[in-house]
Amino acid sequence: MLFVHCRVRAGLSGVSGLTVVTIKDVAARAGVSPKTVSRVINGEAHVRADKREQVLRVVRELDYRPNAFARSLSSSRSYLLGFLTDDPSSGYAADVQLGALKRCRERSYHLLVEPIDRADPHWARELAGTLGTLRLDGIMLTPPLCDDRKVLEVIEAADLPYVRISPSGEEDRSGYVRMDDQAAAAEMTRHLISLGHKRIGFLKGDPAHSASRKRFAGFVEAMIAAHLPIDPAIVLEGDFSVRSGVELGETLLSATDRPTAVFATNDDMALGVLMVAMKHHLNVPDQLAIGGFDDAPTSRLAWPQLTTIHQPKAAMAAAAVDMLTDPYYRQAENSIGFRRSLDYQLKVRGSTVPDA
Repeated sequence: MLFVHCRVRAGLSGVSGLTVVTIKDVAARAGVSPKTVSRVINGEAHVRADKREQVLRVVRELDYRPNAFARSLSSSRSYLLGFLTDDPSSGYAADVQLGALKRCRERSYHLLVEPIDRADPHWARELAGTLGTLRLDGIMLTPPLCDDRKVLEVIEAADLPYVRISPSGEEDRSGYVRMDDQAAAAEMTRHLISLGHKRIGFLKGDPAHSASRKRFAGFVEAMIAAHLPIDPAIVLEGDFSVRSGVELGETLLSATDRPTAVFATNDDMALGVLMVAMKHHLNVPDQLAIGGFDDAPTSRLAWPQLTTIHQPKAAMAAAAVDMLTDPYYRQAENSIGFRRSLDYQLKVRGSTVPDA
């Protein structure tokens, strides 16, 4: 278990010596009662918007840092949120984690990152034990864990609220945050078609991820709408890794009738294809256009930079934290009202358009 502190330093200030800033200091500066400050910090309702903003401004000015232990003793909350992931080292998980950390810091919460290895035959028992030991106020999950019924059953047995990021179904089961992967993939495909490409290779991601199916559906949708054939020989399945992008890229680009464009369903696989294109001395994008998905930092470090779909991972994580810290979330029947869909963006760069 990785315990990530949202606090990076103690909140201390003062002219002669160091003095701990208290809730009374914030209340006095803001011209409100300590109870009002407490309500604002704890995300409670019944505080006027102008008063809330006034308190938050003073909190920032004084760099006030609530004592998490004292807060947990004085309420039923622990001010700890959990983030479950099957691959904490992936770029996707890292971006989600950073978004959650930033919002936790703003809300005076801490974040616990718990890797889940479902290859371990005892993972469910160990997860149940961990959840039974910790006092978590809620949990957020990303694919594929958010679609694993056994994972959800363990969390529900622990009577913990949870929010799923990009789930594939069972929308009434919990609150969720997502974007439209199918529509985004269709837009990327239409972009490649608009450039004159008719023979487009497609690299699927890990079949355990619902996003893989949705992105392939978007590709098919756009190809059919453009009356273009989909050749099964250039539709290959990877696992979202650079390695699979290299291996599948070699298969595509070594063929006699190679595609003129490749749409990889994440940036890591797209980077693998880009490496193979360089090996085969293919000019990108003149001889081969490459599209990715996610807008990972590496997409802008490659040359040429990758055309990709910007997925608002940090914003989705922040929205999940907002839901879990809302005092009404646990009481909401089937989490009605706690469902959000965020927008994506097509980022056109040099891997599909020269000098983009």
